[in-house]
Amino acid sequence: MNLSLLDPFQSDFPEVIEEYLEHGVTRCISFNRRGTLLAAGCSDGACVIWDFDTRGVAKELRDKSCTSAVTSVSWSKCGHRLVSAAMDRSLSLWDVAHGVKIKSVSLQQTALLARLHPGTAVPTLCLACPMSSAPILVDLQSGEKHALPIVLCSKPTDLGHTGRGKFNDSTPHYSPCAASFNKRGDLIYVGNSKGEILIIDTDSRQIRSCFQVPGGATIRQIHFSRSGQYILTNSTDRVIRVFENLLPREGAAAKLAESSSVSVESNGAGGLKLASMPCLCLTKDFQDAVNRVQWKVACFNGDGECVVGASATKGEHKIHIWNRKFGQLAKILEGPKESIIDLAWHPTRPIVASVCLSGLVYLWAKNYTENWSAFAPDFRELEENEEYVEKEDEFDLMPEVDKVKPVQVDEDVEVDILTTEKVAAYSDSDDSQEGLYFLPTIPLSDSPVREQSPQPSVTPVSPERAQSSNPSGSNGSPASDEGLPPDSSACQLENFPAVGTAITEEEIGPNGRIKRKRRLSEKAVEFQAEIGRKYSQKGRIPVPKKKTDPKTSTPISTRAGIGEDGEEETPNGRSSLKQESNERRVVNNEGFSLKKTEKRVQRLKPVSLLTSNQGSDSS
Repeated sequence: MNLSLLDPFQSDFPEVIEEYLEHGVTRCISFNRRGTLLAAGCSDGACVIWDFDTRGVAKELRDKSCTSAVTSVSWSKCGHRLVSAAMDRSLSLWDVAHGVKIKSVSLQQTALLARLHPGTAVPTLCLACPMSSAPILVDLQSGEKHALPIVLCSKPTDLGHTGRGKFNDSTPHYSPCAASFNKRGDLIYVGNSKGEILIIDTDSRQIRSCFQVPGGATIRQIHFSRSGQYILTNSTDRVIRVFENLLPREGAAAKLAESSSVSVESNGAGGLKLASMPCLCLTKDFQDAVNRVQWKVACFNGDGECVVGASATKGEHKIHIWNRKFGQLAKILEGPKESIIDLAWHPTRPIVASVCLSGLVYLWAKNYTENWSAFAPDFRELEENEEYVEKEDEFDLMPEVDKVKPVQVDEDVEVDILTTEKVAAYSDSDDSQEGLYFLPTIPLSDSPVREQSPQPSVTPVSPERAQSSNPSGSNGSPASDEGLPPDSSACQLENFPAVGTAITEEEIGPNGRIKRKRRLSEKAVEFQAEIGRKYSQKGRIPVPKKKTDPKTSTPISTRAGIGEDGEEETPNGRSSLKQESNERRVVNNEGFSLKKTEKRVQRLKPVSLLTSNQGSDSS
């Protein structure tokens, strides 16, 4: 859509569900750096890559050995790699372009969150947050695993575990912890159950700084903005807090290590106290003060100006959007009555993708209204069509003086079509050309074309078969074959195939027998006959009336030569034979259709006998 047609005073918040994506049962989603591809982890162990522009499936990553549900998916910075965590306690690294699994590592527990190192184009480090143990830094290339510290002291009472809270590998039991890389990947931010945010060096895996979150509630989620300037935490006290990152974007780990190496000293309680430079500053907190909603997922929008929170209430699909600067509630999106299990905001567009409990991915977008007055300041929009009256001098030729002189364009200037301008929405690290932003379209193999069946051919029926289908040995009358009464109408007889008629392939069943239409019952025949009599009484079917001679009171036919009861008179006074013909088609042995006329002879009474009987009755 042309950007000049958009109203600049419109809010950049999604409003309605534009459409939904359905391919299996989705459990988690993640956009790549440009927002052109959407990765979705399914309950059958597959990872589906959606082309977000065409809304089509571009790639499906599937391993036959893994059929467990995927709990988390994460893109690499360049988009060539994708990591997925499954319920079978496995971490898998995929090559997105070729759809091949590169490496798989098994953990002691199921990882609820997995993130690739954002500092390299081809990452090998992965940060995993198991279900109930400390976060783990996994080297996917060598398979090494390093547990990260989540407390400052090492006393067992401070760790909060007992003997029966240990696992098979003697690791203590912790509540679920949150962890995330910073923008460059040189620091790891870990949130524990005490409401503390520990800043850990990625290379040395040592705690460099600690920040206490107000309230002291367990931190369930840590999320960075796209620029890395702001940090969001989701705690169990149902409050979403936003902090400003005071550390420099470049060389933060080196500067923090230099500042903390001289100020580490032991306190009286036996723990370590880190005296370092300030790292975080609380700016705003967001919550639902009326309903006290627990938040399932929280994140920033593309430019970090809005904070989004998805409700964790069962049977409720609500998304709250706040303004980060002022802290006011900007929008509440209400969807179908299904719980939300994951949420993601598009990196560059005001679009929110939410995953419901049934596995559908809903895409929330805004209703755009076009501003056509942007073409010219005197442009006026019409609500209804108006009749335009042409002016008298509207299309008159302009004089030479009033003509506008053409602008002279230097045709010798070379136009640069190779250099691409920098996109303002992307940072320096995001604006890279070696990234994978689109997948090549691979056409599916066409299904084998079924040969078109020829036109229904006529299957010849031999006289022997026709005779076997008529065992009664009647003269071919449908009424006599099916046992219908002789006064049945012709429309009833059309429902039954006549003996010896040509039968198409569509009328022959799979067992080789002829499909016969259902025969009408006696009640149905009587009912149709009754309808015919009623119509004849109402005058819809004209019935000839009998005329009598007033002198002799003898009946006179309505047509010359026809007597009473349809008898035909001849010059010699004798009645002729009335012939009734019934034509049927019979196919001979050679396959040719012939006409056979079957005649039935009916004896009619002479007219002289009828007149003599009437004369005797009158006397």
